[in-house]
Amino acid sequence: MPAHQRITVRNARFQQWEALLNNRNKRTRAREFLVQGVRPISLAVRYGWPVNALIYDGRRELSQWARELLREVDAEPVSMAPDLLADLAEKNGSPPEMVAVVQMPSDDLGRLRVGSGFLGVLFDRPTSPGNVGSIIRSADAFGADGLIVSGHSADIYDPKSVRASTGSLFALPALRVGSPGTVMAWVAERRAEGRPIVLVGTDEKGDCEVFDFDFTQPVLLLVGNETSGLSNAWRDVCDHTVSIPMTGSASSLNAANAATAVLYEAHRQRLLAARRS
Repeated sequence: MPAHQRITVRNARFQQWEALLNNRNKRTRAREFLVQGVRPISLAVRYGWPVNALIYDGRRELSQWARELLREVDAEPVSMAPDLLADLAEKNGSPPEMVAVVQMPSDDLGRLRVGSGFLGVLFDRPTSPGNVGSIIRSADAFGADGLIVSGHSADIYDPKSVRASTGSLFALPALRVGSPGTVMAWVAERRAEGRPIVLVGTDEKGDCEVFDFDFTQPVLLLVGNETSGLSNAWRDVCDHTVSIPMTGSASSLNAANAATAVLYEAHRQRLLAARRS
């Protein structure tokens, strides 16, 4: 185990980590982000994400979980004054016992595994990091193979997104792309390999209701921006669009809720097909 570093003042290293909380550009340049909480950190370790540092409260008796992490994870151990550690945490509760500095993976579409039952989600220009994290969580829960975030959007690695994913970020490939062209080239390559991915957009005026569409085939589900829905560029490449029938006075669903409803239906259809086979 490397020697434990100790930080008790707001030095340059502390400020570098603090910037990861609120500065997307610095997160991107450093290829690092902060993670707190027992479940998210444990899942990051379980799924093999590189942990560059484990920062812990140097003035409290550590739990067995924290001691085991420090002993078993190949990361720099950093003892920090509790007031400084609290400044690295989100302001939504008591100071954490530990904060992990985790390395970002690449945004390579090759991270998505495309089999005969592929189910992916693309979120077009999301503005809310909380919605990004919520869709990651739902996609993980309902057996999707990954999430693509497209265009100028909220950051996958924003602390609000990481928290909303409740650790699913580390179990499910999630990546960022700039334009539809990048994704469509990837889809064309998969189709040429014999994986006929169908692009299905969500829209309140869809071609059919979600229950009437066959989600047992390879699908990339397209979910639009929270305010304006899918961009024209994404609408133009949809093979099909589906709507979610609703009652009551609500005119639409939150983007994350809509994605969850469609993912559940896809999961339901696939479970039923598996039981019949």
